[in-house]
Amino acid sequence: MSNKAKPQDTTWVSKTIKYLWIAFIAGIFGFILFVWMISINFLGLFGSLPDFKALENPDSQIASELYSSDGMLLGRYIRENRSPVSYDELSPKLVQALIATEDVRFQDHSGIDMKAMMRVFVKSILLGQDAGGGSTLSQQTAKNLFKTRTDASNGLLSSIPGLRMLIIKTKEWIVATQLEKAYTKNEILTLYLNTSDFGSNAFGIKTASETFFNKTPATLATEEAAVLVGLFKAPTYYSPVYNPENSLRRRNTVLAQMMRNDYLTREEFDSLSSKPIKLNYSVANQNKGLATYFREIVKADLIKWTKENLKSDGTAYDLYGDGLKVYATIDSRMQRYAEEAVEDHMKILQAKFYKEMGTRDPWVDGSNRVIPNFIEDAVRRTEAYRLLKIRYGNDTDSINLKLNEKKQMKVFSWEKGEIDTLMSSMDSMRYYKKFLQTGFMSMDPHTGQIKAWVGGLDHKYFKFDHVARAKRQPGSTFKPFVYAAAIENGYSPCYSVIDQPVEVYIPGQPAWSPSNADGKFSYKKMTIRHAMAESVNSITAYMMKKLSPKIVVETARRLGITSDLEEVPALALGVNDVSIFEMVGAFGTFVNKGEHTTPFYIDRIEDKNGNVIQQFTAKKRPAMSEEHAYLMTYMLRGGFEESGGTSQGVNWDLRQGLELGGKTGTTQNASDGWYMGISKDLVSGAWVGGDDRAIHFRTWYEGQGGRTARPIWQNYMIKVYGDKSLGYTKGPFPRPDRPLSIEINCDVYEKESQRFADFDYDAKKNDF
Repeated sequence: MSNKAKPQDTTWVSKTIKYLWIAFIAGIFGFILFVWMISINFLGLFGSLPDFKALENPDSQIASELYSSDGMLLGRYIRENRSPVSYDELSPKLVQALIATEDVRFQDHSGIDMKAMMRVFVKSILLGQDAGGGSTLSQQTAKNLFKTRTDASNGLLSSIPGLRMLIIKTKEWIVATQLEKAYTKNEILTLYLNTSDFGSNAFGIKTASETFFNKTPATLATEEAAVLVGLFKAPTYYSPVYNPENSLRRRNTVLAQMMRNDYLTREEFDSLSSKPIKLNYSVANQNKGLATYFREIVKADLIKWTKENLKSDGTAYDLYGDGLKVYATIDSRMQRYAEEAVEDHMKILQAKFYKEMGTRDPWVDGSNRVIPNFIEDAVRRTEAYRLLKIRYGNDTDSINLKLNEKKQMKVFSWEKGEIDTLMSSMDSMRYYKKFLQTGFMSMDPHTGQIKAWVGGLDHKYFKFDHVARAKRQPGSTFKPFVYAAAIENGYSPCYSVIDQPVEVYIPGQPAWSPSNADGKFSYKKMTIRHAMAESVNSITAYMMKKLSPKIVVETARRLGITSDLEEVPALALGVNDVSIFEMVGAFGTFVNKGEHTTPFYIDRIEDKNGNVIQQFTAKKRPAMSEEHAYLMTYMLRGGFEESGGTSQGVNWDLRQGLELGGKTGTTQNASDGWYMGISKDLVSGAWVGGDDRAIHFRTWYEGQGGRTARPIWQNYMIKVYGDKSLGYTKGPFPRPDRPLSIEINCDVYEKESQRFADFDYDAKKNDF
């Protein structure tokens, strides 16, 4: 009997293979259908994808930047601290570190790395091992640019946990392949670096390089580039600031990846991986860097500008997201000199103020008596008090308890920098009220461009700007407007007046009779140039009486003073509040041949692509004749050239070879100290005083403008004229082309001109 094997039944195998093929093909078609449905957001189930136009012009939030006239970045106006760079601005080692660590096959795939996806599928899903991410740089760029993982991109099915991530990944695959079609590899890599979050409020490689190393992306060393690339895995966990050990370990992992992919030799790796991380760390904020007060002033103007100007598509500009480039007239070198001049002098002056103050409080009345409840009244004007009042109503005990509750805080000091301490709100108010404040501005009188702006001591602790927003009595710095009116009305700088009491009568009011600063009268005859140089009040009052307050007000307004001015005799001594901003602009008229140029500080605004949106130009108008303007520069030179002039103490090295003019100003009780200084190139003004008028030196001698404000101007001018790169050279004020119609050689004038010799000095006959 033959023993033949029965043929095996292979039907089930064939069917299994058949069904597997059917399932596979169905899976392929199902996945294609799934991808298609996501691409069109079928029935709103999956959430929207960016359209092709958005891919061509990705809308990333780019901080607007403020640049000085010499090209230095002064600051950014940020929602996200981001500023883009081009591929050419990237260090080659940075590019290599990125590719080696994040996407080694970046140059070979078309947006999706199938090999990496299979690795993740097998190791992570099937074997449960950590195989890292499978996302390409193109996918990560898609995630950065179009926020594929935010709620705004969700559809109806996004609430299902497992399905949500599959939808997200699919979206990123779709966008990645579209990005690969729209951009070159270098452009995608640059987009990724420009849109990534590095932590520490640094978005994009440019701000990250500045924040951590104070470098540009092009100048990063290999080990520095590796630190930044290492942050992509987890910006906080691998932060070199907050987790330096983690950062060092991650940096060396990046360096190892570079060696593995032949971007580094073994020797280079060994050398670099043994180095410690050396940071030059500084998080950008509005309180750091140059021109902090100025940046805030510009911001307010730019916000207003964005509301008044529209893009070509009719939408409004976004200061914090459109990447505008704003070019200021400020020169970074001159700004630095101004800030140094302020800091150097105010440190010394504050120490003198503390010494004079001793254990007494500096807030005093006209008789130098401490004002009771001064701090309590000041606290009631604060926002903190207002909020407590809302919370506790008329419960004064609770309010006072909170105001006197000590808490940890940092406070400003000149001697020790920032101090950590325990203070209550009352303590803090008492502490800060004892500081003298300041403001300084410098302008090119010919162009109107502001070159330096210092609004206060330290923007972090003292927010109020003292250049444009503060207005204080100018004291004797207002006198040049009285003398300008005199010059325009035919008086020569050589016109002579006796220093003696002057009485001005106003109907219904007591006679006004000002005393001189020292309370004495010399009863000597002196020229009005000499009188202005010595700041003699009696002679200024005499000229005001001759001219009338109305004429002086009209002259001051024409020259550039915009604040309210009362038509009263005391105006001659500067009793109405004005700002440094308008005073500098007005004095600039004298230097600019009689043409008033309104000070301005924004040169132009460009869009993120460098296209000029708006160019700003100076606003000019004739204010006085060229001859009269020159005569006023001659008058102001008297402070340096006349014996007893209030500018005689200015550094001789600065004065040598350079014609200068200037005027000090000190208000009653020395509450305000001023100095206005001019040269052929610059007009600058400084103010010093307490934020409250009751806070001042107890002696007029220490609080006078020549001692409180003039040193700031002097130190600034020494630095400016000592810097040859600025292009300023010493020399005289330019003379008018035509001969002067008024004699300024006072010896000749006394002999030849008798036009005012018989002037009736009887005050009662010249009342107004």
